[in-house]
Amino acid sequence: MNDEKLIHEMIEENSLEGYKKIDKYNYDTIDKLASHYYEILKLIGEDPDREGLRDTPVRVAKSMQFLTHGYDLDPKEILLSARFKEDYRQMVIVKDIEIYSLCEHHMIPFIGKAHVAYIPNGYITGLSKIARVVDAYARRLQVQERLTTQIRDCIQEALNPLGVAVVIEAKHLCMAMRGVQKQNSVTTTSDFTGAFTRKETREEFVHLIGSKLS
Repeated sequence: MNDEKLIHEMIEENSLEGYKKIDKYNYDTIDKLASHYYEILKLIGEDPDREGLRDTPVRVAKSMQFLTHGYDLDPKEILLSARFKEDYRQMVIVKDIEIYSLCEHHMIPFIGKAHVAYIPNGYITGLSKIARVVDAYARRLQVQERLTTQIRDCIQEALNPLGVAVVIEAKHLCMAMRGVQKQNSVTTTSDFTGAFTRKETREEFVHLIGSKLS
């Protein structure tokens, strides 16, 4: 079976908003995943052939493929695709980047925001690329600690800036829905390189991501 038959694009158009949503699915993978989810439904005591669940295995298979599409992305190449020479050596911050990821221990979501900064050293990148890098790593099975470090290392390696700072704040549903069932806890992780290891630079970054500038 060739790639054209394996990959199917679903395009949803919203005439009022003027946008297109394109999801790509590998239908060979969808079929395999769906067969397992069909069996899972039976194992938990459900009837996967009843009307409400008849299409659920395929829906969940598509959902899982979308939620983990970061495995198909190269975050470093995302940054390099929009790397430009620029003589700017002040802090560049992209804050409040939404994160939707799956905890690798229970495959339950954790949701939050990432705040990312770097100090250029001859090169800058498109601002949207920072958000795309965050998403590329988040859309995998993750732990928040590793996600934080992966984002830091990717920016450091691709742009070789004077420093990188990453802070992630997230709510883990594995803590809220099961286990200790603590509803309001938030986990914060941080990682820094270069200039951000200096106290004054790090404090400026923390101040700016906490400020309401608009």
